[in-house]
Amino acid sequence: PAYLDDLRHLAFKNGVPFSGVGCRSSMVQASAAKRHEVLEDIKKWVDVTDRLGASHLRVFGGTLPPGATVKQGTDWTVETMKPACDYAGNKGITLGIEDHAGVTQSADVCLEIMHRVNSPYAGINLDITHFIPAGSEDSYAQIKACIPYATHTHIRDVFDDGTPIDMDRVWKMFQDGGYKGFMSIEYEGKEDPMTGIPKLIKKIAALCQKYSSTSA
Repeated sequence: PAYLDDLRHLAFKNGVPFSGVGCRSSMVQASAAKRHEVLEDIKKWVDVTDRLGASHLRVFGGTLPPGATVKQGTDWTVETMKPACDYAGNKGITLGIEDHAGVTQSADVCLEIMHRVNSPYAGINLDITHFIPAGSEDSYAQIKACIPYATHTHIRDVFDDGTPIDMDRVWKMFQDGGYKGFMSIEYEGKEDPMTGIPKLIKKIAALCQKYSSTSA
């Protein structure tokens, strides 16, 4: 707690808001006892988020255990996320489940989780790079489908397979979808971060200025 208090104060003194906090809790646990442990861990990180003065916590569905089906993983995730959102909502904190490797790597599953959890404190921590194309649903279509539920974003300029992302197209979708949250850079490029990150920041800043409804 003392470290978190110091970090919150340091951020305030430097005019830096926390866009959110992240934890690595995996909700696709076959054991009910293990799912309870994960729920308690998420609650702990909700408390951390609250102590920092942030309003968003990223969580994961997780990678399916051997032999488990997507339906089972979805059921386990919903079972855990519902009470987690109830707990977070009491503190004004939103849980954003990331479309990451594992059960949430398709928009269909992410949207099913949102509909079944059915909480104003549930959302999608939308990483634009992770969706696996399925049939007519390419990555862009899946991004678009999830934007109405996006509570936070992770932005890179290449998909997981190395294909460059049409960033202008993505920003237009966010604008059309009414997104008003953070556009968070997640840099995993091959270039030295000291030079690669400023280039990505410049690109993202220009897009935000082009598509934002505010002048700031």
